[in-house]
Parts: sequence; C-alpha cells; structure tokens
Amino acid sequence: MARRSAAIGGIYEFPGRTAGGLSKLQIKAECAGRALDDAGLSWSDVDAVYDASEAGPMLGLTIAEYFGITPRVVDTTAVGGSSYEFHAAHAARDIAAGKASVALLTYGSTAHSESRAIGTGGRMPGEPQPGANMEVPYGLTLIGNYALVATRHMAQYGTTPEQLAEIAVTTRSHAVRNPDAVAGLTDIGIRNVGEITVDDVLGSRLIADPLHLLECCIVSDGGGAVVIVSPEVAAGLRKPPVWILGTGEAIGYPANQADITTSAAVQSGHEAFGQAGVRPDEIDVAMIYDSFTITVLTILEDLGFAEKGEGGPFVADGRLRFDRPGAPALNTDGGGLSSNHPGMRGIFLLIEAARQLRGESTAQVQGARLAVAHGNGGMLGTRHAAGTIVLGRE
Repeated sequence: MARRSAAIGGIYEFPGRTAGGLSKLQIKAECAGRALDDAGLSWSDVDAVYDASEAGPMLGLTIAEYFGITPRVVDTTAVGGSSYEFHAAHAARDIAAGKASVALLTYGSTAHSESRAIGTGGRMPGEPQPGANMEVPYGLTLIGNYALVATRHMAQYGTTPEQLAEIAVTTRSHAVRNPDAVAGLTDIGIRNVGEITVDDVLGSRLIADPLHLLECCIVSDGGGAVVIVSPEVAAGLRKPPVWILGTGEAIGYPANQADITTSAAVQSGHEAFGQAGVRPDEIDVAMIYDSFTITVLTILEDLGFAEKGEGGPFVADGRLRFDRPGAPALNTDGGGLSSNHPGMRGIFLLIEAARQLRGESTAQVQGARLAVAHGNGGMLGTRHAAGTIVLGRE
C-alpha cells in the first residue's frame, strides 16, 4: 500500500437534520470543536483550514478569524459536493510536504430551513457562464440533468428502473439502523421512515422521467467536520487513525461525441486506487455520492466496481447491503437518499468511511479494512468534479 503520510484523526457529524435556529457558521464551529475533541486536540493545534465557502462568499478570508486560529495553510477549493474529497487530498499533500500537521475541514448548511429547491429549482447563474448557452435558456434543472443520464444509460445498456430502485432500497435499509437518520427523516416531514421496497420506489411520484421521488436525495440541514493529521500527531490520537492511502481529482464537461453516462470518476478513481496500491474488489465500504440513484450506478462503474453498462446487475438483489459479503457495502449511514443531504454531501462520505474503519458505524461491516469515499460535484451529465479518497486502517 501507499506510504502512510496523513490520517483522519477526528470526525463529527451534526446530528440534526434541522438546524434548530443555528446559522451555517455556528454549525461549522460546533462540528469543528467536537471533531477536535474526538481527536484529543484543541483549536490551537490547527495549522491548516480547508473551506468551500458554502456558508458565505469569500469565507476563506474570515473563517480563521471566526474560529480564532492562525493557520499556515488556507485552501478554498470549491467544486460542489466533491469539495471535501478535494480538501482531503490537498490536506494529505500539504501534510506530506511538511506545510501542516493538523488540518481542519468543516461544512454547515441550512438548506432545509431555507426551503431551498436544490434539485428542481431554476439554476440561472448570476452572470453568463461559458458552455451553458445550450442549457440555461431551456430550463434544464439539476434533476433533469440526471434524468438525461439515466435515460441514456437505460437506452444504451438496458438498465432497468428496478435496478436503479435497488440503490434506494439498500441505502434505506442502512438508514433505518442509524438513529440520527430515522429521527432526521421524521423531522423533515418524511412519513415512512422504515424500510422500502422496489415497488415503493417505483410507485413514488415521478419527478423527472425516469427518476422517482425516492430516487432523489432528501433536502436537510446539517454539517460536519474532519480533522486530518500527520503521522506524528496520529501517534497520540484518542482513537485509531484512518489513513489516507490514495487520492484522485478530476473534472468532466460536455464535449463532442462524449458519453454522458461516463463521469470523471474514471480518471480520479484510477489515480486514487493506483496510488493506494489496491483494487476496487478489495474495498469493504463504498461511500458514493448519492444525489440520485443514477449517480451511484454511474460512479460504481466508473470507479471499476463493475464494467460500464453492468452496474444494474451489480447492485441488484441487495448485493451492496452491509451484511452481504462479496461486495462493498454502500452508503452505510443511509446516504443522501435516506440520511441527510444539505446540498454538498462530500464531507459525510469521509465521516462514515472513517466510522466504518474505526468499527463505529450503525451498519458496521465486520472486519472492514478498506473504504473509498467518492464525491461528485456539479451536474453529472454536464460540468462536474470527481474526488476519490481511498482509506485504510491499521
């Protein structure tokens, strides 16, 4: 495996799916303090901050002041939901280069409290954007974009609605084991917080053909924090370190003759697995960004878990449940489909992957040794960013 030069040392996830009156910055600060405590560290130990400015424009200029710290490194990479995988990769590189020893990643959102229409609302940019002239004038919504990918995947490879629905069924089976997810679903008004079936998914309201309501991520408030540390700091952690073994970053965009069913995960996954020195079939836990069911199916193929076009059979029959050996467990916290999705979910992928490798998940994979966290930002069928992080335990 790769040289172990950086590790996740502390994690914390905001437990509520409604903010209870807290601001985005307050959520970020609370999560940061709890994650540092989880690692046995203090604010004064932090010498690197990574922020996606989700809580306000130009936040990278003021976040250190808000936290009361003096970092040597400030990284404000913002690539949507994959920002935190990019941050983890950058933190690992900065620590390996000797620029930092304790890196802090934070996220806070009040999307549900703001009644933000993330998937179905208009996406008109503040200023004209290159490349969007063939999309924005015609009212392409975010979910409409993903529906195009799903339709193309079905036409090209014979993928069925039942196969896509299996992803939602699997993630809900994990969510019902997560008390925070169950309470959160209730808090945001979900009536059925129990397990669901393929028929339930396909019987739910059609949002953008062929995607149904239960194939779309929920909209919640939430937040989290991750502390990434050097090997020297890792030696004194309260809990076993979760090592960053490999990282990959890539972007994708429309191009002539491009296949919209293939994402930039093809590049980022190849880099991350190659750096880690492991294969996809060795992974125990796959934390895959699940804005929609088609997002998961496409990314699983692109990361190499299944051949392109064979993702449907790969996810069928509950194969990716936490208690089914022979395949990676998928989104064991319940994912964006059934646990939380405040708008940019990448940090929760890192948090749950770390929980699994510590043996702390509510849907624990027995003997979990290797995990992958893959974030997708932007819109899968057009401009998007892919961040892949391969993690391992001692």
